[in-house]
Amino acid sequence: MKIDLTGKKAVVTGSTKGIGLGAAKGLAVCGATVVVNGRKQEDVEASIKAIRSEVPAADLIGFAGDLGTAEGCRTLIEAHPSCDILVNNVGIFGPEDFFETEDDQWMRFFEINVMSGVRLARAYLKGMADRKWGRVVFLGSETAFNIPADMIHYGMTKTACVSVARGLAKRMAGTGVTVNSVLPGPTLSGSVTDMFEEESEKTGKSFDEVAEEFVMENRPSSIIRRPATVEEVANMIVYACSMQASATTGASLRVDGGVIDSL
Repeated sequence: MKIDLTGKKAVVTGSTKGIGLGAAKGLAVCGATVVVNGRKQEDVEASIKAIRSEVPAADLIGFAGDLGTAEGCRTLIEAHPSCDILVNNVGIFGPEDFFETEDDQWMRFFEINVMSGVRLARAYLKGMADRKWGRVVFLGSETAFNIPADMIHYGMTKTACVSVARGLAKRMAGTGVTVNSVLPGPTLSGSVTDMFEEESEKTGKSFDEVAEEFVMENRPSSIIRRPATVEEVANMIVYACSMQASATTGASLRVDGGVIDSL
């Protein structure tokens, strides 16, 4: 299967590291013009440099801005009034006990993880429908279905992302625009990788041993019994954004290694 996105413009939020960076690179490999986003200009520039070191012909545009705010989203939309592909990846996570999680923390997670995608989809979907083609992907998580007791506020946002994606797919019925959510499980990105490296140095165990033990301790229902790589998750995102995925919409596409224990 050859995915060709030449002539398509993609906006990938939170794409300076981890899954977002992997998705931006994957879309660039397929020929799309990609808007790379992060909060800091230096991070955006570094990410563009990193992608071009592997994909010299990549057509990349940097946008520095905090999409966890209405103003940040508005600024992005003004700079890039239309796109063909929207990957709502930006998000934050972190454990915190329910009884210690104040209202402002709940709202912070909701604004960044959910409302960023809502605002951008609201701005871009009508144009996609007018052009009779478009792809929108919301980053969910296996925690959307397996709500973690130590991150209820986070799991709630991922359930919301899956719900919004499903509803928008129905709203865009018959337009040529697809809307899906992608559900990663434990993934080797960012702070997770750093945590495994620190544990490896401390215990003398190999990185792979530490990673596999973490998965089996914290996600014992995992079938692959290891974390996914960023590339494995990015591959699903790129496919969902492709011409070939034209009959896939309203779906929760799992890249969770089988963690979600259901048919």
